Amino acid sequence: MKWVYPILANRSVLWLLLIINIAGTIYGYDWYKYQLVETPAIFLPFVPDSPTASLFFVFVLIAFLLGKNWPLFEALAIITLVKYGIWAVVMNLLVFNVTGELDWIGLMLIGSHGAMAIQGVLYSPFYRMKVWHLVVAAIWTLHNDVIDYVFFMLPQYSHLDLYIPQIGYFTFWLSMASIGLTAYLCIRKNHFQLDINR
Repeated sequence: MKWVYPILANRSVLWLLLIINIAGTIYGYDWYKYQLVETPAIFLPFVPDSPTASLFFVFVLIAFLLGKNWPLFEALAIITLVKYGIWAVVMNLLVFNVTGELDWIGLMLIGSHGAMAIQGVLYSPFYRMKVWHLVVAAIWTLHNDVIDYVFFMLPQYSHLDLYIPQIGYFTFWLSMASIGLTAYLCIRKNHFQLDINR
């Protein structure tokens, strides 16, 4: 597996990923535009979950290209990329289970969000976060769950309205699993780290 890390550290690959993630972030915010119009201003930062996750990773990639690490963005990125990447895949599969249909947009969302989770994990050896970065990112993530499932600011999937309590329960434990995975990959003693090509 270590053979892949020189490829990930290549500046051309970083630039390509930066362009892809910027485009995906813009598309994601556009996807939420109708929900954002109806959202009270105080909740706006917590509604577009997936594009905000990819936006965090955009900052991570910019830092790498500058020869730097921005650890708080790294912590926010990996936790939210894994969480919302997996979440969107599961929700679209649940839509298919409920309706028996999955259009090309659903397939695209499954592929793109699965890739979000994978890229967050693949770059974990390059991160330089400390415990406090993880704690802040964990608070953000769990607070977002409260906003979504107490104030009902979660992404709108009309076919899944009957399953909101179950989805909220699943989402909380997905958050905890994403935080735990981040701690394991990035905080534990003796984990290995790599340097981006400067």
